[in-house]
Amino acid sequence: MIAQDKSIHVALTFDDSYWAPAYAVMRSICLHTKRRNDLVFHLCHRPLTADHRNDLLKIEEEFGASLLFYDLGTNREFAELVAGLPYHPRMTNIVYARLMLDKLLPTDVVRVIYLDCDMMVMAPIEKLAELDLEGNSIGAVPDPTALQIANRRDARENRDLIDPADPYFNAGLIVIDRAKWRDADIPGRLARFTADGTMSRIYYDQDLLNIVFKDEVLLLEPRWNFIGPRRVHMALDPFVLHYTGERKPWNLTSRVAFARSYRHVMTNELYYSYLRFRVRQRFEKHLPFLRPKRP
Repeated sequence: MIAQDKSIHVALTFDDSYWAPAYAVMRSICLHTKRRNDLVFHLCHRPLTADHRNDLLKIEEEFGASLLFYDLGTNREFAELVAGLPYHPRMTNIVYARLMLDKLLPTDVVRVIYLDCDMMVMAPIEKLAELDLEGNSIGAVPDPTALQIANRRDARENRDLIDPADPYFNAGLIVIDRAKWRDADIPGRLARFTADGTMSRIYYDQDLLNIVFKDEVLLLEPRWNFIGPRRVHMALDPFVLHYTGERKPWNLTSRVAFARSYRHVMTNELYYSYLRFRVRQRFEKHLPFLRPKRP
């Protein structure tokens, strides 16, 4: 049963370079629900600049939703959790913060909806908040790329860990029963998998979560996490768009589904501010290689 508290809890994890997409996810949620005052966004992040934090706070000003900030830059437990864990340059280890949501969020939070920040919500989020999980620990959408992610080359790897005949979900959107998430002891399982070498074999924490919650996931219809949407998919009426890979809606010449709508959700002002930020960031990254060496 879901508690009678009317609050709708949503968790995001991101670092300072992803503040604008995090804002866009929140704003998309607010624009597609009439229960804006019930929204509580739990923002698990690395240290933010004052300007970026103020941008995020505009969600409170515009919609009356609540924002709670969890700065993990000095969180020792998080530092210990991610020490030595693999991560992708495009996906920093801040994503692992979702594994300890039960430790970060206030104790009265019974259910939380986790979302990646490369998403845009186009349906009332309360449908997920009120979803009957039918006794399962989580709800999530099957990943159509499961075979290549979990079992890799020629679908021959890791079958001792993840059977390709079993359901495999994408971890970009997870409806979480907080008590069962806590009871699963994900940090403990992670520590054991790191020690025995399992983490070096699998696809980051998505594979880990599929192993931990095997047979404990309610599979949602694909529209709740529509992965890699193209323009041709717009007619399928997706509920949540998930812009995986390098095709992001904030790219200047993006051709993904609803790219124009995304720009208005992020707001044109922040969209171009984020574009300038990324250009400057890329320039600074390559600047040492552009400077002429002294003889």
